[in-house]
Amino acid sequence: MAASSLHGKEATVIYPSEPTPSTVLSLSALDSQLFLRFTIEYLLVYRPRPGLDPLATVARVKSALAKALVPYYPLAGRVRAKQDGSGLLEVVCLGQGAVFIEAVDRESTINDFESAPRYVTQWRKLLSLYVADVLKGAPPLVVQLTWLRDGAAALGIGFNHCVCDGIGSAEFLNLFTELCTSRHNELGGGHSLPKPVWDRHLMNSSSSRQQHADTRASSVSHLEFNRVADLCGFVSRFSNERLVPTSITFDKRRLNELRKLALSTSRPSELAYTSFEVLSAHVWRSWARSLNLPSNQILKLLFSINVRNRVKPSLPSGYYGDAFVLGCAQTRVKDLTEKDLGHAAMLVKKAKERVDSEYVKSVIDSVSHTRACPDSVAVLIVSQWSRLGLERVDFGMGRPTQVGPICCDRYCLFLPVFNQTDAVKVMVAVPTSAVDKYEHLAKGLCW
Repeated sequence: MAASSLHGKEATVIYPSEPTPSTVLSLSALDSQLFLRFTIEYLLVYRPRPGLDPLATVARVKSALAKALVPYYPLAGRVRAKQDGSGLLEVVCLGQGAVFIEAVDRESTINDFESAPRYVTQWRKLLSLYVADVLKGAPPLVVQLTWLRDGAAALGIGFNHCVCDGIGSAEFLNLFTELCTSRHNELGGGHSLPKPVWDRHLMNSSSSRQQHADTRASSVSHLEFNRVADLCGFVSRFSNERLVPTSITFDKRRLNELRKLALSTSRPSELAYTSFEVLSAHVWRSWARSLNLPSNQILKLLFSINVRNRVKPSLPSGYYGDAFVLGCAQTRVKDLTEKDLGHAAMLVKKAKERVDSEYVKSVIDSVSHTRACPDSVAVLIVSQWSRLGLERVDFGMGRPTQVGPICCDRYCLFLPVFNQTDAVKVMVAVPTSAVDKYEHLAKGLCW
């Protein structure tokens, strides 16, 4: 997929199809976190469809995007930092528009996406408007439809993470796709979908809590924000060594095998593990073993936990802002690699169980008052895209046969698998020196 293979690239600004409020909306403390100032980039690949009219498809997608930007009008605004020195962000909503790009790739076919890309940025051109700084006037939403050589299509979609999280972006895509198809009218004009809710103040530190913030911070431990010593040049290794993308699919049988192994090596009190707990533990152990790290290096596994129903009261249906905190499992290399899978799965399970309403409030207080940010030393970050429903995103071209990221890098993604509801595809890029060992361990059962 050489850079020269992309032709006919045309960018259009898509404005909301109806007038929208001219206003400035505040983003929450969680939205404004430093580590979220980037773009969520999805890549959906669709099979060729005989008889599909590209011109009509593009027109339908652009029209649906304009309509979807009416209820989701902040995605047509621009994000900036507040001028009050608070460190918080806001969205200037003047109907500035999202960006739609149509392109043709004369070299690539759908078969090129069945395995991992050869290098991290191989698929970058499929969302060619790269936003390096989300606060410098870039559109919060970019959509690129690329026609491939064999008639297949690749849809790249970029969301400013400060405006929405994975669940919020998926809810927007649900409306977007309904507007693209007859389903919108069949379902009563989208009444089956939650109406988008802003209400970002619900994820802020309230004045009544500020006086208790220090007490709460001292009583609730936040391992995700604690710094650990870099005993092995971890940061420089991941910055300087070439990263190689990997893709491994775990079907229902393999997930059940991992679950049985975890249970067989756990204390009786650990009654059950979810597929996420055992798979993330297995990938974490395989990753750590492959890197040959010092035995006393402290490692962390970070993963997002949806808190919409963990806070009290629950967030309203349709809240599409960042409504997650980071779960953190932490241990030494020696314990992670030498103890069994049940030990690692138990660490993940306990990290999830720690997150309740008080924990979430403590996170909000920490990021509000100290601008706490996750450490990057000896960390593996896992994001679970397999539960977002991206495999059902149908713009009139059928369901995508491949769902993944635009760039496969050091962040580990759990992805859906076409026509296998119980399977999970794991994509992550690891250093060249570790890739063979990682794939060998991940494809096996690590005892």
